[in-house]
Amino acid sequence: MKPIRVLIIDDSPIVQLSLRRILSGEPDIEVMGVASDPFEAKDLIAEDKPDVITLDIEMPRMDGITFLKRLMSYSPIPVVMFSSYTRKNSIRTIEALEAGAVDFVTKPSYGAEIGFTSLRDEIVTKVRAASEAQVKPFILHRKALIKIGKTPDAIANKLIAIGASIGGPKVLQKLLCGISFQPLGIVIAQHMAAGYTHALAQRLNSLLPFEVREARDMDRVDQGTVLITPGGKHMRVVQNGAGYRIRLDKILPTEQPSTNICRSINVLFHSVAKSAGPKAVGIILTGMGNDGADGLAAMKKAGAYTIAQDEASCVVFGMPRVAIKRGIVDAVASPEDIPDILLTKVR
Repeated sequence: MKPIRVLIIDDSPIVQLSLRRILSGEPDIEVMGVASDPFEAKDLIAEDKPDVITLDIEMPRMDGITFLKRLMSYSPIPVVMFSSYTRKNSIRTIEALEAGAVDFVTKPSYGAEIGFTSLRDEIVTKVRAASEAQVKPFILHRKALIKIGKTPDAIANKLIAIGASIGGPKVLQKLLCGISFQPLGIVIAQHMAAGYTHALAQRLNSLLPFEVREARDMDRVDQGTVLITPGGKHMRVVQNGAGYRIRLDKILPTEQPSTNICRSINVLFHSVAKSAGPKAVGIILTGMGNDGADGLAAMKKAGAYTIAQDEASCVVFGMPRVAIKRGIVDAVASPEDIPDILLTKVR
């Protein structure tokens, strides 16, 4: 099997060295080049196209997002972004994901070499996942011109639960931009680190005619509101009289970050199966692994309608594939077609 060939683009010699050491230590990964800025990278890509690029957001001469948009417009290549965490950079990271980056890694805030070593598993996992991703040309998205029309009774009484991972931010935007009706409520679990889900909610809120925000503990699930699980927490929906409320669970110190990330959709879906049963719809979107399958199966058993994203539109056809193979899905569709299925198929 041919190794995954990676191009590292970062202006920091320490980061370059750390990433080269980590990636070169894997038998299935080869670092084919290192560039200090997009101009050096452009020449390297012209000579020999890599399988995956790691790209810093902040660089001299041209910032990473500008380069990413140009790259994805002309010669799409799977990209994993690297960024030090600040509120500004979290917003820029969401912009990068929207522009076509497959995933991102937050740079360590302490000693780079030691810090990057602690991120070895995350970096290697995300580079491998990126090598299997389907990337498409970048298209500029503007504010959605959606008019909320009359909502059929069948969907007006439904709670929609959505789970997404790699490629999710861009897909969520496409799906939500097609919703011109008001279900009982929409709750989302998106695999994403703490801080970045707030930026994702802000971005979606700026594009859509309804409110999108991070959920707070004891929030009420309302029509016209989309609630996103805060990064680093599990969100559950519980029955509260005739309606529903949100409960957020703290991550226990004994739990590993990867464990929490990889079961957050199941936690949400299981809670919706228990609280809403046949009054719910479960949607599993693009992502690696199998999170969401057990929860979606519980929703299906409880009488909910279930939908999986189709392979052609997925960045990574992992989670939907597992759900489809298990026979727990009522419909398979692209994010653009899912809103029509909600209107015509859900009863």
